[in-house]
Amino acid sequence: MRRFWPGSRLGRLIIGLNLLGLTILVAGALILNELRRGLVQARIDSLTTQGELIANVIGGAATRGAPEPALEADKASEILQLLFIPRSQRARLFDMKGRQLADSYLVGDRVEQRVLPPARRPNSAPVRWRLGGGPPKPEDVAAARAALTREVDRALHGYTVAGVRRTQAGQRVVSVSIPVQRVQAVLGVLTLEAGDVDKIVAAQRIALLPFILVAVGVNLFLLSFLFTWLVARPVMQLARAADRVRLSRAREISLPGLAKRNDELGDLTRSLQAMTAALSERMDAIERFAADVAHEIRNPLTSVRSAVETLQIVKDGAARERLLNILVQDVSRLDRLLTDISNASRLDAELSRDAPRMLDLGRLLSDLVALRREAAPAGGVEVTFEGPAGVEPLRVQGSEGPLGQVFRNLIENASSFSPPGAVVRVRLARASDQARVTVEDEGPGVPPENLETVFERFYTSRPAGAAFGGHSGLGLSIARQIVEAHGGRIWAENRAGADGATVGARFTVSLPLARP
Repeated sequence: MRRFWPGSRLGRLIIGLNLLGLTILVAGALILNELRRGLVQARIDSLTTQGELIANVIGGAATRGAPEPALEADKASEILQLLFIPRSQRARLFDMKGRQLADSYLVGDRVEQRVLPPARRPNSAPVRWRLGGGPPKPEDVAAARAALTREVDRALHGYTVAGVRRTQAGQRVVSVSIPVQRVQAVLGVLTLEAGDVDKIVAAQRIALLPFILVAVGVNLFLLSFLFTWLVARPVMQLARAADRVRLSRAREISLPGLAKRNDELGDLTRSLQAMTAALSERMDAIERFAADVAHEIRNPLTSVRSAVETLQIVKDGAARERLLNILVQDVSRLDRLLTDISNASRLDAELSRDAPRMLDLGRLLSDLVALRREAAPAGGVEVTFEGPAGVEPLRVQGSEGPLGQVFRNLIENASSFSPPGAVVRVRLARASDQARVTVEDEGPGVPPENLETVFERFYTSRPAGAAFGGHSGLGLSIARQIVEAHGGRIWAENRAGADGATVGARFTVSLPLARP
């Protein structure tokens, strides 16, 4: 059985396509993230260059050194008013104590703008603020002031501070704070802010859209197409083939194109083909069995019919006695035949219903031989049992009932072909990883050309001396079927004496030993 990963081909395809879509999306996000960082860094570098220029101008023209160093607020405001500050930027100047001296928004008569919500009618429910609009929360205002204060305080120590932070209105800005110096003394701080970070982020999101569309296309369209072509379409073919088998009474499913596939659907197709082929073989076997049964039953019925018709016109007592004996033999033959046919027809169901378990073959054979001795008539055939040489029992995995039927059939078959007073020997031994059971008789043996055909159904070519009607021809066929269902083998051979002549037959059953 295939595992889902890594042995499953369809599983690898599904995971691979999903990973491809995710890879495209993640790669696009990483690329655009680097792009955003590059744009922000470029904005910081631009503001730093611009701020250093303005700070140098202010430090040279709007500061004094006596009687003590100080920043002249009026001159600094004039310089901010004269210098060009883009509308998307804001410049603020702080003194050496962190107090704001000038603001480009105030110098340029500009104010911060926010879109207010639409006016509501009287007695109407309050209208919620739009995202990005409305009055800022007090905690956001406090956080923005604290961030600006920390930035200015650090710049007052002579460091240039750059980064991204939020304003009191909640807008993200790129901010650069540069110390304003006269010689080595820090007299103030110039802070430049650019409020186009949100535009950069929005541009990044727009640039990420093609990657998202490609990833969705890969996962949705390509994966859907492949599923339709590789899974849904073949499944529909299998369904139609199964319907043809059901409706047109076909014997097998034939889909050579799908059977060649090296994935789960190929495995399923091959399994269905093997299943329908096995069912077809089983149906053929049932048909042959029914024909053989009809043929075998017809012979004793014909004999019974002939005897009955003759009995009506025969007046001689001895002749009538012979006809009655023929009727008794034919009825007995029919009874034995029908019993064996019933056992053979129930065999598959019994094997599938009876759960296999650990069996001690020595105990099973000794019990069968003991029962045979008790039921045997005086002066009849003697049955002996010889167990394995070791003390460890030989165990097999199987069903006790069917296996007991195998050995009963072999013992009865050997006893029926042995002369009165003969001995039937049952032996159990170990051969490598197999348990081997042999049943030997002292009868006439099996013709060499029939050593294999004796296991066919309704084999009736019996040696001379065998009782007429005592065998249905199904016993050895049933035995082979049971042994093979347990993973073993059964075969026949003749025993030779000292002069090379046949002194009996030997039937051998080999079964795999159960693993501890």
